[in-house]
This record gives sequence, C-alpha cells and structure tokens, in this order.
Amino acid sequence: MTVLIDEAVWPAHGTVWAHLVSDADYAELHDFAAQAGIPRRAFDNDHYDVPEHRRDDLIAMGAVPVTGRELLRRLQGAGLRVRQRDKH
Repeated sequence: MTVLIDEAVWPAHGTVWAHLVSDADYAELHDFAAQAGIPRRAFDNDHYDVPEHRRDDLIAMGAVPVTGRELLRRLQGAGLRVRQRDKH
C-alpha cells in the first residue's frame, strides 16, 4: 500500500497541480490526505488535486513521487481508476 504523487504539471487557478493517489484503496488515501490537512473537497473521484507548493511536504510525509504515467498505471492496476467519461 502506497500513496503516490506525480509531477505538478496541471495549470489552474494561478498555480500548477499534482495528483495524490493510493495504489491500494481510498481509505488509505483519505487518511493520508486528512493527516496532511488536505480538504475532502480536493478529492476528484480517484485522486486528490494538490498545489505544487504542497508537493515536497507530502513527499516528506511519505508520498512516493512517480511520473504521471506510473501513477496512472498503478491506479489502474489497483482497480481504482475512474475514467473521465465515468465521472459525475
């Protein structure tokens, strides 16, 4: 069970954003996010959006940095990926 974070490359709202996911289950992800003070509203179906300025702190807390491709592969492998067309 690992919490993963990709590169912050997604621009919006005056910053760039990274994705925080679990390769095991959503409970692990929500627990990690709560401990990091990330609000639940930042959760988007299968990941948390986190601003670039939080990335190093999250890595220091134990999130493992990976590429966006690796993050997607691990999320799909865990059966936790929610495809864009399936999002509400």
